[in-house]
Amino acid sequence: MTEITVAALQLALTDDIDANIAAVSDLVRDAAARGAKIILPPELFEGPYFCQVEDEALFARARPTAEHPAVLAMGKLAAELKVYIPTSFFERDGPHHYNSLAMIDDEGQVMGVYRKSHIPDGPGYEEKFYFRPGNTGFKVWETRYGTIGVGICWDQWYPECARAMMLMGAELLFYPTAIGSEPYDPELDTSRMWQRAMVGHSVSNVVPIVAANRIGNENGQIFYGHSFIADEWGDYQQSLGREDTGAIVATLDLARASKHRAGMGFFRDRRPDLYGRLAEDI
Repeated sequence: MTEITVAALQLALTDDIDANIAAVSDLVRDAAARGAKIILPPELFEGPYFCQVEDEALFARARPTAEHPAVLAMGKLAAELKVYIPTSFFERDGPHHYNSLAMIDDEGQVMGVYRKSHIPDGPGYEEKFYFRPGNTGFKVWETRYGTIGVGICWDQWYPECARAMMLMGAELLFYPTAIGSEPYDPELDTSRMWQRAMVGHSVSNVVPIVAANRIGNENGQIFYGHSFIADEWGDYQQSLGREDTGAIVATLDLARASKHRAGMGFFRDRRPDLYGRLAEDI
């Protein structure tokens, strides 16, 4: 199969996990009814973006993969609708905590877990207090429709993450996200840079990109949406605005992307013998 129909979901989220799961489920159903086979919700959709502050009581929100309500609910829904759902969640593994993603297949089974590799630490995004750096390495997943790679939010700023997934065989990249205003600088709007960074991954790897962000005001932090689906040239196929709620759906041609990727020669002309500095500390 060369074509794949995908979706990105965008919505505001509250402190009610059951309501959040229900709202995401409604959008998943809408996307599936419109033909989507891989459906991407935003990062940590189980609740508000709690990493704004450092509060040890919030570790109680984490659950093991097999017990997490968001993973269980999306697994049941995926099996019912016969869709794949990359599901972001707050994972507890013994004494350790991760910002993780369960790749749920169209039979409702967890194909595996990816743990976010790059962990930010700054005003309003104090994730290093909660999450250990991921120990899974980058992951790609073979679906019925093609091989996909998934990075989580801060991963999306790193060209190494996208390129590594491509070298592992990814044909399509997904990024669940929670990003918005910067508390230390009210004048700084990173929404343009955020989109350009991922479009850059699309262009330099000749690969389609799917990005899902949240919206809404959470304790004064404004999440700016702008979820999108882009083709292998970085051209938007579908997108949402700063305040839109909904599911965007687009059909992407992976065979066409593969043809263009070969024609551009970016992977042919790589020089790994010159890239050793990239793996060294600065």
